[in-house]
Amino acid sequence: MAKPKFITDRDKLEKLAPMLKAPIKRQVFVCTGRSCSEVGGREVMAEFDRILTEKGLRQGKESKGRNPMGECVLTECGSIGFCSIGTAVMVYPDGTMYGQVMPEDVPEIIEEHLEKGNVVDRLALIEI
Repeated sequence: MAKPKFITDRDKLEKLAPMLKAPIKRQVFVCTGRSCSEVGGREVMAEFDRILTEKGLRQGKESKGRNPMGECVLTECGSIGFCSIGTAVMVYPDGTMYGQVMPEDVPEIIEEHLEKGNVVDRLALIEI
């Protein structure tokens, strides 16, 4: 097994991982596990991807249509722990957990929570 490389040069690190320079404010986790997928999890993920990319908020490679300096990281994940009540979405570092999220709810979560900092109370299950 090869010895792992430890890179100390910040310029090299940023070249390999450009997100180190991005002003990331939030990470959104969307459950696409089995239970959530059965009630629209993949569609919710696709809608977050579409809108965040359109608005230039989604951090990522320019070659994928994303913004290297985007403020939001979008992450597809398995169970968040409450999949039995519908598509689950978590917003970090806020700690807000949303349940029963449908694709039509995504624009409101993006505009109100991600852009304005206001929790969408009608969907929030836990707010820390």
